[in-house]
Amino acid sequence: MARVAIVTGGTRGIGEAISLALKEAGATVVASYAGNEGAATAFTERTGIPAHRWDVSDFDACAAAVARVEAEAGPVAIIVNNAGITRDGTMKRMTRQAWDEVIDTNLGGCFNMAKAAWDGMTARRFGRIVNIGSINGQAGQYGQVNYAAAKSGIHGFTKALAQEGARAGITVNAIAPGYIDTDMVAAVPHDVLEKIVARIPVGRLGQAQEIARGVAFLCADDAGFITGSTLSINGGQHMY
Repeated sequence: MARVAIVTGGTRGIGEAISLALKEAGATVVASYAGNEGAATAFTERTGIPAHRWDVSDFDACAAAVARVEAEAGPVAIIVNNAGITRDGTMKRMTRQAWDEVIDTNLGGCFNMAKAAWDGMTARRFGRIVNIGSINGQAGQYGQVNYAAAKSGIHGFTKALAQEGARAGITVNAIAPGYIDTDMVAAVPHDVLEKIVARIPVGRLGQAQEIARGVAFLCADDAGFITGSTLSINGGQHMY
């Protein structure tokens, strides 16, 4: 029986690549999205992967979503916490709302989704949780104190939860992508993007599929002895 996987933010960019990689690996995949219904509909039509809308920062919505997926597809064995937002600004300009929204979505969403699936994973003695961090959570980034704090928190969350899940057959790992060739990065001004690429030793942006392959590996049975780890996929830009 195929294992059921939920990929949050799984209909575009890195999330779409992860959804497809897990499907190709044999999982039954369900993707979540936050608001772009047109993109989500197109994603489902293109891939055959169902997409449901919920807010990962909403604890009750995550619990209801996991219950719905389990009723429709079966027990959830894999959670990929990919959903994330940015609300960039320097400390001088950042509002408390911008801080809360990023922390609640990027970090709080990891807790909400893991919590919703945890008891079932524990009872079945198997689970894979992969949290998508960021190079900016490892190295920091000007104008992103909220985003960097949330992503750094993901790495600590991963290590702590891995210790709780280890004896129950649940692995918890993180991936810290560098700069990936997605729509978000494509929106960066060309001159700024050139400077970013110049700091990447391999001399290019990463591809979403390169992140997705890392996720698929960490979700596989063969990765059962890997837990509490952060896999940095950044072209050598930050070696941590």
